[in-house]
Amino acid sequence: MPFVTITHTTLYQYGTRVSLGPHRLMLRPRETRDLILTSFDLGISPEARIDWSHDVTGNAVATAHFETNTMKLSIQSCARVELRAPIWPVYPIAAAAVSFPFAYSPDDWTDLGDLAMPQYADETSRLPNWVEQFVMARPTDALSLLKDISNGVTAAISYQSRETEGTQGPLETLDRGWGSCRDFAVLFAEAVRTLGFGARLVSGYLFNPSGNEVGTDASGSTHAWVEVFVPGAGWIPFDPTNRSVGSINLIPVAVARRIEQVAPVSGSFHGRPTDVLSMEVSVDVADAFCMRP
Repeated sequence: MPFVTITHTTLYQYGTRVSLGPHRLMLRPRETRDLILTSFDLGISPEARIDWSHDVTGNAVATAHFETNTMKLSIQSCARVELRAPIWPVYPIAAAAVSFPFAYSPDDWTDLGDLAMPQYADETSRLPNWVEQFVMARPTDALSLLKDISNGVTAAISYQSRETEGTQGPLETLDRGWGSCRDFAVLFAEAVRTLGFGARLVSGYLFNPSGNEVGTDASGSTHAWVEVFVPGAGWIPFDPTNRSVGSINLIPVAVARRIEQVAPVSGSFHGRPTDVLSMEVSVDVADAFCMRP
């Protein structure tokens, strides 16, 4: 099983000394049966007090509090993980959920809540109509249907790396015919939600030793995919950007109902917008050890 190191650095440069507000950091990988976190280090300059907590979905959240003014903010995390996911996963789907449509149990339905509900306005039902082309029959095999929708997203949308913040809505992605991994994930999650599946967005990293997968640029970046809840199997990962199922080479950090809720670094400063000279983000995912700057 591969051991992988993820070094994620965010650097802000300001034109004058500014006072920093609290910063919310979601950088610590989620430990699962497919991922063992062997070490994690967080370095911040200027010095900050760190408060750790878990949010409503169990994500590890670090909140950094600053006491000194600064012209530079540097945040670097370094995690060492062991990836244990099988290449060909087998999912023990409950008999009652093998065929679509199926009904979640009352408890599952209550707990899934808005994860099973569309999150974007679609007054003319364009997305349900688009998804319907993948439903060959009723009933049909649930896992095959999910795979077909994921592959359909890949076939309909061209991948383009995008450095600007924000995510396209699902209809915007369909209209444009291109998007980043975030846009692929949002479109797939929203598509399966129109059929009643519970789905959550995942932000993390892609380990790409072969160089054959997409979703990261040359300097490295975060990656986004989706997990769909299927009774018996639990949360099944789908990466429509790479037409893959399962968590092989995927390193999850945070899960949420909407992609905006899993930003790796978010915070504020007291000053003018023009005080920000630059923001640089670099991500390195490799079979190596953590190196301090």
